[in-house]
Amino acid sequence: MKRLENQGGFRCMFVGYSNVLVAVLTAVECGCVLCLQRHNMYALRYFVCEALCLVNIIGQLYFMNYFFDGEFLSYGLRVMAFSEQAQEDRLDPMVYVFPRVTKCTFHKFGPSGTIQKHDSLCVLPLNIVNEKTYIFLWFWYIILAVLLAGLMVYRALILCLPGVRPKLLHARNRMVPREIAESLSRKTEIGDWWILYMLGRNMDAIIYREVVSELAKKIETAASNRP
Repeated sequence: MKRLENQGGFRCMFVGYSNVLVAVLTAVECGCVLCLQRHNMYALRYFVCEALCLVNIIGQLYFMNYFFDGEFLSYGLRVMAFSEQAQEDRLDPMVYVFPRVTKCTFHKFGPSGTIQKHDSLCVLPLNIVNEKTYIFLWFWYIILAVLLAGLMVYRALILCLPGVRPKLLHARNRMVPREIAESLSRKTEIGDWWILYMLGRNMDAIIYREVVSELAKKIETAASNRP
């Protein structure tokens, strides 16, 4: 009984996979070739949004540095250098930016009713939390800025060097033959290539291989039928 149930489940899974494959290939055959060369603006907007993320991080670094009177950009570097200094030469940059003790002036009424001024030292316990929070933010912003800058260089290579596109398409799914990846990369524009590349991240590997293989055939047939 259990064996029959397992076979039935496998049969349902196979039929479901076949239906999905047939539906995707039908869509490729009917309309995908006609929709090529229409995705350049989509890819451009995608890349611009990624660039805006880098602009956002740089802007936050700039305004944070302005808020701290020019002390934030070098804050993390000075904290790292502080741990390597000799004990007698140490000047804690966290205490310099976020002082824990400060001079306070209190104005109180004296015995005769006049206002008297009292100077004292005030402890600022919240700055102990602030200095740790902002050192974390400094490292977080710097890491994001470096990663996003590397991503922009990577996107620039994709845009400026078409020769790397078939390698990336093949690397996305090793089941796609290299010649098919080269054919699609050569005969599609950057927007269409980007759509195919993103599909490889969201589709089953076997279905994706069948889709791009069928699409390459359709593009080849459409190109040969042109007058």
